[in-house]
Amino acid sequence: MQSTRQGTGRWTALTGIISVVMLLIATYMAFVYAPTDAAQGNAQRIFYVHVPMAWLAYLAYVVLFIGSVGYLWKRNQTFDRLARSAAELGFLFTTLVLITGAIWGRPIWGTWWQWEARLTTTLILWFIYLGYFMVRSYAGEPERAARFAAVLAIIGAIDIPIIHMSVRWWRTLHPEPIVINTGGPNLPDSMLLTLLVSFIGFTIFYAHLMLQKMQVEMARDRLAEREADFLMRPVGRSKNETTYPTTGREVTGASED
Repeated sequence: MQSTRQGTGRWTALTGIISVVMLLIATYMAFVYAPTDAAQGNAQRIFYVHVPMAWLAYLAYVVLFIGSVGYLWKRNQTFDRLARSAAELGFLFTTLVLITGAIWGRPIWGTWWQWEARLTTTLILWFIYLGYFMVRSYAGEPERAARFAAVLAIIGAIDIPIIHMSVRWWRTLHPEPIVINTGGPNLPDSMLLTLLVSFIGFTIFYAHLMLQKMQVEMARDRLAEREADFLMRPVGRSKNETTYPTTGREVTGASED
């Protein structure tokens, strides 16, 4: 157990250092190396944050989906901790997607928000994450809450391909994909390289946060188990009497003395 913790700690530290270095390089490239967009100007530079945030929102939901399926299949707490950790990070990154999208949209579209397909389906994803936490909080007994939340996460996964394909299925303000597009316009090489570095940096940062969050969730589960054990443990009042805290019942026995 101690060696496992040390190994996890080393990976956590390593991913933290690498992600900071990569994100510093990505920031330099976004403001210095990448050219200014001819149509959108400097407002386009938020693209190097907004798109990786969207990727991490997707990635977090994939991990949440895997954890939810694994928990329903195996009833293993490790899968549940994985799902809980991914859900919190997914909620965070989806929120950042909506915020950075609004900041980008204001100078380009002239408005902070439009009820167009991609924005609306992304907002639905945000509410799915929020609903996941509400189910865990109000479903009662922890095991039942975990089951109900896992089912919600699995059903909600249908929103991910809808978000991704929304720009192709409906007329939206969002342009069609240009990062990987063999049949249309593509990003210049300098912009593509900057985005790639940003993608790598944010993905490693996500791995760092997941390692941290899994350790927090493990400690939280252990604390909950200890509290449950303490509440169920008989508390001795005297040499002859024992009080059971769950019922208040007293059991008195004669002393051999």
